[in-house]
Amino acid sequence: MKKIEAIIQPFKIDEVKSALTGIGIDGMTISEVRGHGRQKGHTEVYRGQEYNVDLLPKVKVEMVVTAARSEEVVKALSEAARTGKIGDGKIFVYDVAEAVRIRNGDRGESAL
Repeated sequence: MKKIEAIIQPFKIDEVKSALTGIGIDGMTISEVRGHGRQKGHTEVYRGQEYNVDLLPKVKVEMVVTAARSEEVVKALSEAARTGKIGDGKIFVYDVAEAVRIRNGDRGESAL
């Protein structure tokens, strides 16, 4: 099993959800997060004062899938989230040792 974690632009979340649902991925966790990489933020003016905004709003999408489907999911995710500009985000893939469904105790891939 693989855990796929993607940090994407907030305005791309609907496209990403549609792409993942389109390939049969129903379970995902979506969080609003803040951060920056090479994008480094920007400056804004508020009431005549200039502020440096260095933590930009992003969305984190997390899911656990079977190892056989991980490459398909990464491809769909990256195609849906891509704008071609700096700040598009990153995708991380981790190995998952175990998964347990709390409701009935299913383990492994059957818990997904």
